[in-house]
Amino acid sequence: VEVNVEKPLQPIHLSCEQVALEMMSLCCQLDLLIRAQVQQFQEQLGQDISPVESESFHRRGELIHGALFTFLRTMTCCALHQDYLDAVGLSTMFPRVEIFIIHGSPVDMLENPPMDDYFPHLGKMNQLLVLSQQLEDDVKHLGSHKYIAHQLSVLYQVISSFKGITPLSILKRDIEANFKSLKLSLATEQESKQEPQLPAHYVSW
Repeated sequence: VEVNVEKPLQPIHLSCEQVALEMMSLCCQLDLLIRAQVQQFQEQLGQDISPVESESFHRRGELIHGALFTFLRTMTCCALHQDYLDAVGLSTMFPRVEIFIIHGSPVDMLENPPMDDYFPHLGKMNQLLVLSQQLEDDVKHLGSHKYIAHQLSVLYQVISSFKGITPLSILKRDIEANFKSLKLSLATEQESKQEPQLPAHYVSW
């Protein structure tokens, strides 16, 4: 019995927009897979071992390549993978994927494609969002603000990792201007049983 785990049980009819979204998702997956394999090649070379594709890369790469072809068969405008990638700009975003489709082997690029920075940037944005939400929630609902200064310093480090974003630069300077006084406002006597609380103006800030 042949089991097609990666394939739908029934044919799925997608619009052009849905196909485009699926194609971009598959290109993202394949690009990350290629980068991981290239990294493994480099490690093998560093150990004086001839580079060999891993079985997992070969298997997963074939699955994604097959999925790309399956989705392209629903598009009447492009007969070849690279034609579609060129037409919608995916070849510029994912040049490793285009080379893999044409030559069937993973290669590294002399210059990093723009998308290489996308996922790290997205990760930092998510970290910024989560830390901000946690800080806001703790300020509003916790009975003790003992660790607020520490949380703010962690948030500051994440903000500092962004370059050239004006609203974040303004927020960074705002934290720098207020951090010391905020930290002092949370200081309590060593034997005091009272939990540290932020003054009202810092809560609203």
